[in-house]
Amino acid sequence: MTKPLSKLERVPLRAAWKHEATDFTPWLAQEDNLAGLAESLDLPELELVATEHWVGEFKLDILCTCEEEQVIIENQLERTNHNHLGQILTYAAGTGARKVIWIAESFRPEHIAALEFLNQNTTEDLNFFAVEIELWRIGDSPLAPKFEVVVKPNDWAKSGREQAKAASNATPAKQRQQRLWMALVQKLNQEAPHIKPQKPRAQHWLNITIGRAGFNLNPTANHRDNKLGVEVYIHHQDSKKMFQGLLAQKQRIEDDLGFELDWQELPDAHACRIAAWRPDSPLEDEAQWPAYLAWFVERIVKMNAVFKPLIQALP
Repeated sequence: MTKPLSKLERVPLRAAWKHEATDFTPWLAQEDNLAGLAESLDLPELELVATEHWVGEFKLDILCTCEEEQVIIENQLERTNHNHLGQILTYAAGTGARKVIWIAESFRPEHIAALEFLNQNTTEDLNFFAVEIELWRIGDSPLAPKFEVVVKPNDWAKSGREQAKAASNATPAKQRQQRLWMALVQKLNQEAPHIKPQKPRAQHWLNITIGRAGFNLNPTANHRDNKLGVEVYIHHQDSKKMFQGLLAQKQRIEDDLGFELDWQELPDAHACRIAAWRPDSPLEDEAQWPAYLAWFVERIVKMNAVFKPLIQALP
């Protein structure tokens, strides 16, 4: 006997949120909902800073951070208009935001074209997103929100321009580091897609988030010492206290990892690091890069799995 099927029904946004500022913004600012938005945009995380944040004489709906960069979110429970396009540009300038997220019930074609124009004609560091928010239900089920991304940066095109520019100005050593990070990002995407590195740059480290502001999990490549590393880099405002909280669990951490770590409190610096090293690894020997990349991925995956819950649990 065939079971009866229900119909998936789209519901007007005002059925759940009567007012943008008092209903929708507080809902979106909740941790789980920001996580859902970040996932839809393929961002590592969005950490709330403030709602109804003053920018000059105006109020920004939501201010967040992502990988230590400012992110602004402007909401509309209706079709987009020119006023809000002007507002997001004003707020981006006033906060120094690197990521601009505009959420609305629907987007006019002119506004989609405007955001795509901005993505195509700005630097890699400045990105614009357009997201349509939808509400759905089946029968009498609870309302289910859905984020539908309609504009996002063309990362390949933007990063290609920026990388070409950087490569033309970089030393051979820096160019080699950038190529190594590009290869590592590709391998992580294939073998550990849950780990989200930042875009590769011509520098001796690659930033990877680990679930909390003030902490990174960074692979490093030291040309001078021919040494590779993967480090938990702590640059939290209470970095020494956070380091001590992890150091107290040193034996358990190293047992879970299956290898020892170099615990550096760095008393003369604000930051601290906890690192695994691979000595005798010259970057000039590119025939060894497959082995280097395999080592990086193994250490990154293990350290992410062990450290991430401990870092999130720190007071």
